[in-house]
Amino acid sequence: MKSLIIALTLSLAANGALAGSMNQEAQPPVTQYTYGMHLDIARVVEMTDLSTFCGIMPARMTYEDSQMQRNTIEYLVWGTGCKNDY
Repeated sequence: MKSLIIALTLSLAANGALAGSMNQEAQPPVTQYTYGMHLDIARVVEMTDLSTFCGIMPARMTYEDSQMQRNTIEYLVWGTGCKNDY
């Protein structure tokens, strides 16, 4: 009986690990944006929410290019969460 419980537990743990690894997409490497960099953006997937920050901060944008490859760039931006515009 103990061996059946151990086997069932190991089986459930293996299935959980496999399902967890299948749900996680590989994150693209982050590229630092430089002025004049050519960006091939077909669709924006995700952007940093700037509404809770004030001042200059790093932000990220993940997008798909025309080849449907995901890319992430990081750039500096002024947050939009400032009170009284400063």
